[in-house]
Amino acid sequence: MDREFLTDLFVHFGPVTIRRMFSGFGISADDTNFALALRSGLYFRADAETIPNFEAEGSKPFQYQTRARTVTVASYWELPARLFDDSEELAVWARAALAAAQRAASKKRPKGRKAGKPAKAAAAKTASKRKVASKAQRRVGKAKRAHRSRSQA
Repeated sequence: MDREFLTDLFVHFGPVTIRRMFSGFGISADDTNFALALRSGLYFRADAETIPNFEAEGSKPFQYQTRARTVTVASYWELPARLFDDSEELAVWARAALAAAQRAASKKRPKGRKAGKPAKAAAAKTASKRKVASKAQRRVGKAKRAHRSRSQA
């Protein structure tokens, strides 16, 4: 799937932003990613409200293979093939996928310091990391001095 094909596919949905992602494209609207176009197909964001629609169509969740196992991404489901020929119904599914993505985004915690971790604990962890780093620097410096003294002798 190329960018032009995807733009035409979403003509009844409205304007979408298409960005390179992985081996394909991420498709978003209103700054929310709701679809993935990959070599293996087009996948829409899904949640408990929309997954039954995908199951009724015989669709499967997105999967990819690693060296060790097959990973299933249950939040993206393959778009039924019949919708590629019906851009109006595809727009209905796309709106449902966008709503699912927006619901998922609203459930996420705001970025920043993790809840429950007091600033004092975070500062102690940083100080500990600095202490380990300074020990390593002292060892490197000691090794360099020893090497210089051996080469000068």
